[in-house]
Amino acid sequence: MNTPFDQDPHPRKSGLFAGLRASFLTGLVVIAPVGLTIWLVWAVAGWIDSVVLPLIPSTFRPEHYIGINLRGVGVIFFFFFTIIIGWIAKGLIGRSLIRFAESLVDRMPVVRSIYNGIKQISETVFAQGERSFEKACLVQYPRKGIWAIGFISVPAKGEISARAETGGRLMGVFIPTTPNPTSGFLLYFPEEDVIELDMTLEDAAKLVISAGLVYPNGRDGAKLPTA
Repeated sequence: MNTPFDQDPHPRKSGLFAGLRASFLTGLVVIAPVGLTIWLVWAVAGWIDSVVLPLIPSTFRPEHYIGINLRGVGVIFFFFFTIIIGWIAKGLIGRSLIRFAESLVDRMPVVRSIYNGIKQISETVFAQGERSFEKACLVQYPRKGIWAIGFISVPAKGEISARAETGGRLMGVFIPTTPNPTSGFLLYFPEEDVIELDMTLEDAAKLVISAGLVYPNGRDGAKLPTA
């Protein structure tokens, strides 16, 4: 027979604490991305201002007229300056100046290595059009029976295609690493060993970044196999 002493004396308190804990964690999930994004944008804008504004004459700064230091003014100057430089670089004179400057840099051993490395990274990150990845795919890597997500680049060409001697077309596949998909391995697979996926590149990147925790669940019309 149960007595009042056999019952939990604090059941309501435990339930209340669990509910508060769950609400707190849910709030963190909502607040953390927004807060970190705002902080990052604010910090980057402040850093750009600290670099750009000292180069701008005081007569062109809003603070000279309103007496308030507005964050983000340096970002605006940098934005328009970059557009002007890009417009000039597209012209004949701009291309000639760039070739002349690069020829000077090529004569400096240490500076040449730094410049070429930064240039390749910039072209990879900011390149548009045909240089982007085509589709997400599945390949067996690092051995058969183990599957990895990859991004299809371009078919092998030139010396790589000629010396591989596979008898078929080779596909360039970038295998990203978790949680940083910007680093990884460029591998060449026979075309028949590359399985294209219906998921978008964005969904595949999310899957890699989250270490498999964020799964697209057949979104965007993807047809998943049934048992």
